[in-house]
Amino acid sequence: MDINTFITNFKEAFSEKTPLPIAFWYADTPIGAEENTGGCIFLSFGKLAKGEPVSLSKETVGCNGGKFYTGFSDMPERVPTFVSRQEHYKQTPEMVAEHIHETGVRRAPKAFLNLTRVDNLKSFDDVLGLLFLATPDILSGLAAWAFFDNNAPDAVTSRFGSGCSSTISETVAENERGGRRTFVGLLDPSARRHVSESFLSFAVPMSRFKEMYRTMRDSCLFNTRDWNRIKERIQASEILNEMK
Repeated sequence: MDINTFITNFKEAFSEKTPLPIAFWYADTPIGAEENTGGCIFLSFGKLAKGEPVSLSKETVGCNGGKFYTGFSDMPERVPTFVSRQEHYKQTPEMVAEHIHETGVRRAPKAFLNLTRVDNLKSFDDVLGLLFLATPDILSGLAAWAFFDNNAPDAVTSRFGSGCSSTISETVAENERGGRRTFVGLLDPSARRHVSESFLSFAVPMSRFKEMYRTMRDSCLFNTRDWNRIKERIQASEILNEMK
């Protein structure tokens, strides 16, 4: 897979104005200055959208839940009770614990979680997943692309979980099992308050992206009337100026 080919195809498919996806992977060394989030990891996403690399570690992720979901710690004992009885996101702590067990959060294999926009990469070799920030129109195109060669009912899915779970944890676990699911996220109110109201996330594990990379130009994203009209609307959107 060639990064420049992907970027060229992506911009042609979605317009020059559409933000490029963010790649993430674990490494022994940071790719830039370590980012102390001071809380939610999504406080760093403004920098990422502008093309600045971000490196996270056990010492710099300020949220205990975020530290767990990025693989830098075990699950704090208080999480199921907190999520249920304080945040009221699940009816019982047992339901929270069951979901976390099913998700299968992986421990970080290395000291740093590196994130950067794909145009900063030299190759996709170590990347575990790609994270797209998407308006409804962009999300429509990403979902159509993911549905193109996959009839599975969960080809595009949205699961309960924190923002970092829906973007990082689910994607890392899916990639490890060689899965084909993609994930719509940033539905968690606790994370949403740190991102623009205009965007959701769409995460693709590399196990799936390797297939989607080859199908993009065959999908509706090229040379179809309806998508071309949506692409024109994306290009004309003022909302996307929020990413700059």
